Amino acid sequence: MPKRRLTQALVDALEPDGSVREFRDTQLRGFGVRIMPSGRKSWFLHAQNDKRRKWTKLGEAATMSLAKARTLARARLATLRNRNPARTPDASAEIPFEDVAEAAFRRHARLWKPGTMEVNRHYLKNQILPNFAGQPVAAITHDDVQKWFASLRPTPATADRSLPVLSVIMQEAERLGYRPEDSNPCRNVKRHRRRGRDRFLSREEARRLGRALANRDGHILAAAVRLLILTGCRKSEIMTLKWRDIRDGRLFLRDSKTGPRVVWLSSAAKEILDGLPRRRVWIFPGRKRNRPLSAQGLNSFWRDLRDEAGLKDLRLHDLRHSYATLALQAGETVPTIGRLLGHSDPNTTLKYVHLADETVRESVDTVARVLGWEPRP
Repeated sequence: MPKRRLTQALVDALEPDGSVREFRDTQLRGFGVRIMPSGRKSWFLHAQNDKRRKWTKLGEAATMSLAKARTLARARLATLRNRNPARTPDASAEIPFEDVAEAAFRRHARLWKPGTMEVNRHYLKNQILPNFAGQPVAAITHDDVQKWFASLRPTPATADRSLPVLSVIMQEAERLGYRPEDSNPCRNVKRHRRRGRDRFLSREEARRLGRALANRDGHILAAAVRLLILTGCRKSEIMTLKWRDIRDGRLFLRDSKTGPRVVWLSSAAKEILDGLPRRRVWIFPGRKRNRPLSAQGLNSFWRDLRDEAGLKDLRLHDLRHSYATLALQAGETVPTIGRLLGHSDPNTTLKYVHLADETVRESVDTVARVLGWEPRP
């Protein structure tokens, strides 16, 4: 009897061949579909009850979807298990949440960057497993997720970041056949509305920050902050730069958040890089020979810098927001800003225009002038 992971598309595509055929699901033991010579298809469950194997018809495939049939099969198996608690006719119905979580993380190891994996592991360990570990993944409901999400109300940012991780695990449970298709209990759970998440520099604040940076001329981390302001890059993209990443007035980022991308450098940014010593492979080398400067050192420098400028609520990442805002104020278009920042979603930033590289190069000089820089004579 053929065995394969049943999907709705597969079942719909099965054709009769003049004999009765049955296809067993590889993920839910005993569950399958029977095809008659006439082409009629029906769902069945073959499970043990009172020491006998029993074949049960669950419904016609023409009127019952695969998802509903799987749900019904699980319910029948649960009934049999309650009648005979010493037996477990369907092992997959008892798959614990933590096993599926590990499977999901193994599968995403090639999709998530190391930093993303580390952060998601943190949320799994500290926010998700304490609530769901030990539960059969098939038994977790939308109400269970709502209650868990509500319990994280005191830390809304943590709740909002943990929910997608839980959703990925539930998607994996569906993919493996441990939950019915389209049964993700995280669906329609509304995230928290948080105000003040984005912070932008006004022109006056940009000048104050510029003065504070001028007081630290010669400090290598002052150069790092200036590059963050003048490129709109992420902190990790600047701090992991190597000298070989700079060619022809551009940064060639090997592994940004959205994958490899090119960043055009303004004359101001190129001037900053030209003033740095080329002592090692890294543009911002750390104490260890083969490592760049730590993010911790930059964070400490930034806290002192922003305090002096009177900008205690400004985060380093807000410099990226400010870069986009100042460019927009200077007359640049939204698609141009999307290209400058390396946004990967064409539906939000690049769906209207495909920009030439020369347009992008001119835009970075515009942003530099808004920030008060003028080319040397």
